[in-house]
Amino acid sequence: MSRDARWKTLLELLVERGRLDVEEAAAELGVSAATIRRDFDQLAEQQMLVRTRGGAVVHGVSYELPLRYKTARHASEKQRIAKAVAGLVAPGEAVGLTGGTTTTEVARALAVRGDLSTGTPALTVVTNALNIANELAVRPQFKIVVTGGVARPQSYELVGPLADGVLDQITLDVAVLGVVAFDAVHGAAAHDEAEAAVNRLLCERAERVVVAADSSKLGRRAFARICGAEPVDTLVTDTAVEQETVRRFEDAGVRVLTV
Repeated sequence: MSRDARWKTLLELLVERGRLDVEEAAAELGVSAATIRRDFDQLAEQQMLVRTRGGAVVHGVSYELPLRYKTARHASEKQRIAKAVAGLVAPGEAVGLTGGTTTTEVARALAVRGDLSTGTPALTVVTNALNIANELAVRPQFKIVVTGGVARPQSYELVGPLADGVLDQITLDVAVLGVVAFDAVHGAAAHDEAEAAVNRLLCERAERVVVAADSSKLGRRAFARICGAEPVDTLVTDTAVEQETVRRFEDAGVRVLTV
């Protein structure tokens, strides 16, 4: 296993569990304890974790794994979700895309749709995610609008009043939200309050709101609330979702599509 692959795996395990012991991590990754100690030390130097005696912990309960360190966890689920979400978008519509791994897959699914290969424009995409804008800007049939704002290195999203200024002036047919957590009672949420604020405004400017989230994010809460369940028209998730969770969302007025 390469160093980059080890680091990605270690950081994911830390986010999931909150802390890791050297011996435990060595056993899971199939490497020596000395290698894990070096990895922990180097990641601590980059302030990606906090070293402890015999292991490491995350920085805090709201720690967010930077997008560049996220591996393809739930990759097949996200790709299926993305294809289904892309199918909800009609040619010629104005689509808002927030940042995140699932919405990045939605952007890629839109880019390869045959019926969106031509048009003036075939689609208008409004996003605050630099990586999504970068991927779609090479598609001449797409009109790409970037919100402006201050970039968050964790998610490549632009946030702040400069983003608000652009979003106040536009109207969207559909907003596609990537979320950290989505609960029928507590709504959709992100780790960062500035990111949540921009995502909230995207929702408010849209006629329809779609949440694209794999089942691991459902029934969970996170620090910064984006919106309640009420503004969300459709949730697209994978088939691993529990039926009780589906029922709670449907009772809240959210249509649930499982793929």
